[in-house]
Amino acid sequence: MLIDLFLTFAKIGMFTFGGGYAMIALLEKTCVEDKKWITHDEMMDVTVIAESTPGPIAINCATYVGYRQGKLLGSVAATLGMVLPSFIFIYIIAQFLDRFLEIALIANAFKGIKIAVGILIIDAALKMLKKMEKKPFQICIVVSSAVAMLLISFFSLGISSMVLMFMAAFTGIIVMMIFKTDRQERNKR
Repeated sequence: MLIDLFLTFAKIGMFTFGGGYAMIALLEKTCVEDKKWITHDEMMDVTVIAESTPGPIAINCATYVGYRQGKLLGSVAATLGMVLPSFIFIYIIAQFLDRFLEIALIANAFKGIKIAVGILIIDAALKMLKKMEKKPFQICIVVSSAVAMLLISFFSLGISSMVLMFMAAFTGIIVMMIFKTDRQERNKR
């Protein structure tokens, strides 16, 4: 199991460019659909928790899945698998960095990779939206967050996505408390 965790996450870490958001689609396909290590709902929860905790989202996901499969050693194996390929690539590139980006083929490859990363992020978002429970409150949060992010980007405002996440969480807590209080009052009658 430890070798499987290491090799699986090493493959994800080696062949996914663009950071955690770009890796979400591949993480879900591998961990949920192929290996069945976690469920889709757990993947959505892990994504939210990994985004709101310190550290890269893909590493946090790997650590969680590894822990679920092999406790402490599983989390170490999965995390090392996720980190090691990138570390090795970056180390090798850093040795030749001055000349590396001057190579036209590599510079053009990175331009193409930027586009692919954007598509991977959109793909992950659309998959999560399709599987999301379609209730008015959730739809309202998704739409208002998307509009807020677009406005922040369009007007180049210095507002972090973490602020939006905390606002959405705070709104969710308030709405839950209101509905819980309302439900308790109806039950008393």
